[in-house]
Amino acid sequence: MKKLNKKTAFALSGTLLTGVLLGATEYFYRTAIKRTVVDDDREALFFEKFGIEQQKEEDEAWLNKQALTEVAITSNDGLQLKATYIPARMETLKCVILAHGYGGKGEEMYGFARLYAESLNYNVLIPDARGHGKSEGDYIGFGWHERKDYLKWIHYLLARHGRQALIALHGISMGGATVLMTSGEELPMQVKAIVADCAYTSTSEILTHQLKQMYQLPAFPFLPLASLYTRLRSGFSFYEASALKQVQQAHVPILFFHGDQDKVVPVEMVYRLSETAPEGSERVVVSGAEHGMAYRTDSVQYEDKLRGFLARNIR
Repeated sequence: MKKLNKKTAFALSGTLLTGVLLGATEYFYRTAIKRTVVDDDREALFFEKFGIEQQKEEDEAWLNKQALTEVAITSNDGLQLKATYIPARMETLKCVILAHGYGGKGEEMYGFARLYAESLNYNVLIPDARGHGKSEGDYIGFGWHERKDYLKWIHYLLARHGRQALIALHGISMGGATVLMTSGEELPMQVKAIVADCAYTSTSEILTHQLKQMYQLPAFPFLPLASLYTRLRSGFSFYEASALKQVQQAHVPILFFHGDQDKVVPVEMVYRLSETAPEGSERVVVSGAEHGMAYRTDSVQYEDKLRGFLARNIR
């Protein structure tokens, strides 16, 4: 067999490398961006791991006694988005829109819905983000396209409750990043407060972190290629989807929560976010809390800080 000359070998190596990179890019898109079905067994294991299955059952039992309404809006790009509306315990103009995490659905926020509707007396709106739950969409926008959806949900509440409504946004994980990305938009004056729990600084930074944590891979060249592919398939770049830049443009005070044992979203991100936040913003780092578990880890501190923040800003 004849040996390959250097030119042919180089060409074959280049072709092989290109194939590997393209395959990795497609895999990354299917795994991280393309819509997936939530694994209910994994969700059950999550609640069992943290010993909060009983709390989840109590929240669901409470929910079943409420006068729930399923509502819908149409996004700017024509998707039908669904949400659950829960009225407050007593008549009020105070409202909150909750934002769930990556790969989840609005049901994950029932504990917060109970806190707001029952204890704080807020009307509660719990959307399923695009590409999640009952909402349409075949990709996950990591909060960037979702920020426009949340603007529409804000206007839905204004149409329902009138211009005297007082609105808060409260999100966890990707939902936290979503409300932060929303914060930099031109918000109606009725939006008075934003709460971001374990939010990330930007899509590019959180995906860089996950590449290293899960696959021991560097960001380059995988992230730029996946970002380009995502722009072509879903219309956004990882590098434009920045909660940090949006917070720098925000005018509404923000309450930040984060657990100091968070391995999914590094706790250092909350310091960078809060340092650029508007006047009146606050930061609470909960000792011993893992990702998304600040409320469950120290509910007394969480509720105390939340009540005080809302009382100062929503009146």
